[in-house]
Amino acid sequence: MIKTIAAAGLPVDEVLEIKKNRLMPDNPKQDMKRISIVTGIHGDELEGQYVCFELQRRISQNKEKLTGIVDIYPAMNPLGIDSITRGIPAFDLDMNRIFPGNIDGSMMEHLAACIVEDVKGSDCVLDIHASNIYLTEIPQIRINELHQDMLLPMAQNANVDLIWVHGASTVLEATFAHSLNCAGTPVLVVEMGVGMRITQEYGEQLIDGIFNLMKQMGIWNGEVKSVKQPIISRDPEDVSYLNASVSGVFLPSVKHGARLQKGQIIGRIVDPLRGNILDEVQAPKDGMLFTIRDYPIVVEGALMGRLLKKEVCGYE
Repeated sequence: MIKTIAAAGLPVDEVLEIKKNRLMPDNPKQDMKRISIVTGIHGDELEGQYVCFELQRRISQNKEKLTGIVDIYPAMNPLGIDSITRGIPAFDLDMNRIFPGNIDGSMMEHLAACIVEDVKGSDCVLDIHASNIYLTEIPQIRINELHQDMLLPMAQNANVDLIWVHGASTVLEATFAHSLNCAGTPVLVVEMGVGMRITQEYGEQLIDGIFNLMKQMGIWNGEVKSVKQPIISRDPEDVSYLNASVSGVFLPSVKHGARLQKGQIIGRIVDPLRGNILDEVQAPKDGMLFTIRDYPIVVEGALMGRLLKKEVCGYE
């Protein structure tokens, strides 16, 4: 059942509509559990589009296995998706900085408040993001340390490679996830893949995790695949940030998710004008490369990757 959860008038007699599709059993019961799949808050992050499509396709093929409610919100920022921009075009505004919104506020504050009101009360929410166009990420869930007791048990069943528990930050207070988590609705923030692209293998991995979560919650009684045991990082010292020492063109030497030894070459920054190697980017310690530069042009100081130290990864 497709429903418009928020709408606002636009110039030239157009209307901005934010919609959801609700999937539920043919014979619904009282007090069914509800899971909400949210994506498209940033218009240039498209990884969640495949998840929404494929999740619905699989459920529709086995509708008799559905024992709860699945709400799917594929485009929270439809203007951004249509124009392939991160924020809300014409407003120069990051949608993920205006929650929980204000029902009596400006147009975008009103829409944000309508979104929160509709999603609130879900038993679990997955807020699916991608990285930007410059970096690619392994499938991971990021959890604010303030809410880890509520979120960590759910995250461990979601079939991601990494759970990153990070410190509180004032910028998080205006995000969709933080606003709902503070209201008691559990939201898992998923980061995977790269901006403006769809990595189907990551989508498939997360979908398997969603079905596992649904099984645990009593929303799905069909068979599910076994899920990965994620690496859990809680200490800021677990992560090393790799930044470019010079400007140039970055040519990676290893693949995403590689397990590296200290001093191993991750890639080279080269000068195409003179044919010189300007720098060799090396692993500062043993560990797993869970973020790597995807866009090759770099300037001094640009993020090249993130490395999770070996002791946390648990490999020999």
